[in-house]
Amino acid sequence: MARAPHFRPYRSAASPSSEPPFLSAQILDYEHRSKRFGRHILQGRSPGPGSVDLTSNDYLALSGDPWIIRGQREHLAARGRGQMRSDVFRHGGGILRRFEQDMAHWMGMPDAVLAQSGWKANVGLIQALGGPEVTVYLDMQAHMSLWEGARSGGSRVRPFKHNDPASLEKMLKRHGPGIVAVDSLYSTNGNLCPLADMADLADQFGALLVVDESHSLGLFGPAGAGLVAEFGLTAQVPFITASLSKAFAGRGGIVLGSPRHLEYFRYTSLPAIFSSALLDSEAAAFAATLEVIRQADGKRSALEDKAAYLRAELLDLGFDLAGSETHIMALQPGDEELTLEVREALEERDVFGSIFCWPAAGRGRALVRFSLHSDLPLSDLDRVVDACDGLRRQFRLSRWRGQGIRSRSAA
Repeated sequence: MARAPHFRPYRSAASPSSEPPFLSAQILDYEHRSKRFGRHILQGRSPGPGSVDLTSNDYLALSGDPWIIRGQREHLAARGRGQMRSDVFRHGGGILRRFEQDMAHWMGMPDAVLAQSGWKANVGLIQALGGPEVTVYLDMQAHMSLWEGARSGGSRVRPFKHNDPASLEKMLKRHGPGIVAVDSLYSTNGNLCPLADMADLADQFGALLVVDESHSLGLFGPAGAGLVAEFGLTAQVPFITASLSKAFAGRGGIVLGSPRHLEYFRYTSLPAIFSSALLDSEAAAFAATLEVIRQADGKRSALEDKAAYLRAELLDLGFDLAGSETHIMALQPGDEELTLEVREALEERDVFGSIFCWPAAGRGRALVRFSLHSDLPLSDLDRVVDACDGLRRQFRLSRWRGQGIRSRSAA
């Protein structure tokens, strides 16, 4: 009679004695941070019916659009979900390819390739373009996926000051050509990138400019085609990337550029090779979404007006919004403990924003971000203003350390 195989019992990693020292140190650091507040700082309440929810990236309020839902449902009923496979095995036409071409035409770029997410679009592109002999110049507030792409490709990373062309120029003079990666709209504070200046510098020094349009696509430019198109810079920008989980309200990403460059990306980007491509049914939903976005001037105008209204009211209360020019704005207490208090005070008033802390924000630079959408009623914006007025009264201004609020006399 054969003996049963011997299995060693699993030892729970909850006990530090069962962990290698490097893992224990990392987890203990995490647990120490969480114990300061009784839970991780990101763990808050959930919005309920009637709450003002400013945590979503669905900027044009399209997640429930009936035209989009019908487009995907009809495709599912007729053709199913589609085949699950790596993108390197997708050849020829089909709905995925047609959507790529439609996106390229809309945005004024030569061609496009879909990715599994905005994260994988950025990581895969910078990894594929980079290497040990390549310098990647990153705005200090560029999305973490761009930094990760540089690390994954083994590139030399040279950060430059946020939205500071002079800082970038100094770095280019010192270290030579490379890849310059920026966000067109920075997601933590709503700043717009000086894209024309960045494009001119890239041209001057022979660098490749990569622009992440994740938070601007659908909201700016002709028919929502983005800020690169709005400023007439498509001829100077070799690569545009974007997440399709913001205004497009889905799950996916895209890289736009020349057919030659995109073929290289498709067959050398590790995420493209080793992750399954989007499904045909997802492309059907995106195709319907593109139709809606092209015709959404009314929603874009409404979002712009509502953002301008809230921004003016918060500035009048004395909040420093770090130069926000868009539908994204943030209260910036800085200290994590104070930021948690601010978040809880807002939630007590039934207003919900998103906390950003390390690693999404620098250490000691935590914030509460408000993301507006086009369908917010004015009454909800007034509730946000009232809640923030309550914050101003509840917290001593000096405790904000000059990062998130300023005196009325300086407003």
